[in-house]
Amino acid sequence: MSIDLGMPKPRAMDPIEETPSTEGRPATGALLDTYGRTATDLRVSLTDFCNLRCTYCMPEAGLQFLKKPQLMSVDEVARFVRIGVENLGIREVRFTGGEPLTRADLPDIIESVAGLSPRPDISLTTNAIGLEKRAEKLVAAGLNRINISLDSAHSETFEAITRRPFLHRVLQGIDAAREAGLSPIKINAVLQPGANEHEAAELLAWSLERGLELRFIEYMPLDGAGRWNRERMVTASDVWQLLSPYYVMHPVREARGGAPAEKFDVWPRPAVAAPGAPGTIAGELKARGINPANTEAVRSILPPAPGEPFAEASERPREQALGTVGIIASVTRPFCADCTRTRLTAEGRVRTCLFSHSETDLLSLMRQGASDEAIAERWRAAQWGKQAGHGMDRSDFVQPERPMSAIGG
Repeated sequence: MSIDLGMPKPRAMDPIEETPSTEGRPATGALLDTYGRTATDLRVSLTDFCNLRCTYCMPEAGLQFLKKPQLMSVDEVARFVRIGVENLGIREVRFTGGEPLTRADLPDIIESVAGLSPRPDISLTTNAIGLEKRAEKLVAAGLNRINISLDSAHSETFEAITRRPFLHRVLQGIDAAREAGLSPIKINAVLQPGANEHEAAELLAWSLERGLELRFIEYMPLDGAGRWNRERMVTASDVWQLLSPYYVMHPVREARGGAPAEKFDVWPRPAVAAPGAPGTIAGELKARGINPANTEAVRSILPPAPGEPFAEASERPREQALGTVGIIASVTRPFCADCTRTRLTAEGRVRTCLFSHSETDLLSLMRQGASDEAIAERWRAAQWGKQAGHGMDRSDFVQPERPMSAIGG
C-alpha cells in the first residue's frame, strides 16, 4: 500500500532524441515537417514553476521544479528567439510557463525579442498573479498581447480549482492589462464536470461585459497527477450545449488559419434570460439546492441545444454581436493538420507537439559553443520529425511523461 506524504511529485521527463533523422528533407531554411506544415509560431516556456495548483494541471503538493542553472537565461532565450526569427522564419513568439510572471527578468526577455528585425509579434500566457504591478513595464518592453487563465469568476469555485485564494489578484491583473493598453485580452478557461461547467454561460456573459475574448479549452491528458480520462472532460459539444440556450453563435467569417480556437460571433438569444438569472442553469441549481458537483443532476436540467452544434446560422449583422467566444477542442475536434507551432521547454528542448514522446536538446548544444546555424539545423531536424497528429483518437494513445506545466501551452 502506498502512502501519500504530501511531498512534491518527482518531475517526469520524455526521452531526448539525440540525432533526429532528416531523410528526404528539402533544402529550405524553414521549420518544415514531412506533412508539409511550416512552423512560424514559437512557444517558449520560461519556467516550469507555477504559484497555482490547478486540479487539471498539477498535483496538490506540486512537482519538483527545475533549478535556476537548468533554466534558459535571458541571453539564451534571446539567442534562441533570434535564431528562430532570422534563420527559421518565426513570426510569432509566445512566452509561457509554468507561470512566466514568476521570472523577475521577464521584461528584459521581452525587450530583447522586441529589438529583433523583423520584429515578431510578442504575446504572453499567464495566470495574471502579479500582473497588476508589472503590466505597464511589460508593455513598455514590447509585449503586444496577453492570454490570462481564469476558470471561474466566483471565488469559491476559483479556489476549489486552483487550490489558492487568489481570484482578486487575477482580476486586478486583468484590469491592469486593460489599463496598460493590451488588446485583445483573451481569457482561457478549462471546464470540468462537477467543478465549473455549470458556470460556462455566466463566465461568457462576464467576459463579454468586460470586452474580453473568452476561449474554452478542452481538458487535455497533460496533467501532472495523471488523472485525465474522457469522463473528466467537458467536450466542445458540451460547451455548445451549455452556451447555446442563451446565445446565438455563428462561426466568424475570417479564415482560421493555424489558430487553435474555433471562433464564433455571439448574439443574445431573443426572449431568454441572461445566464445566472432565475430559470437558467446556475439559477436553477441554486433554486433547487443542487450541488454543482453532481454532474448528472446538472446535466439533467440543461435545456436542449437549438440545432446542430457548430452549425447554427445567423443573419444578424456582426456589428450587433456582443463579442466572440472561442472553443479549443484539441481532443474531440483536433486541428493538427493546420498546426504552425514549435515549442521550447524551459530547459531549452524542442517539442514539436504538446503530446510528443521525445524532445531535442538545444540548450546543451548552445552551451557547448555551437554556432547559430548548427543550432538552427538541429532545430530543423527536430521539426522535420513532427508526427501527423497527437493520436488521442487511437486505442494505443499514451499520455506524455512531461505535464503541461513543464511544457508551456
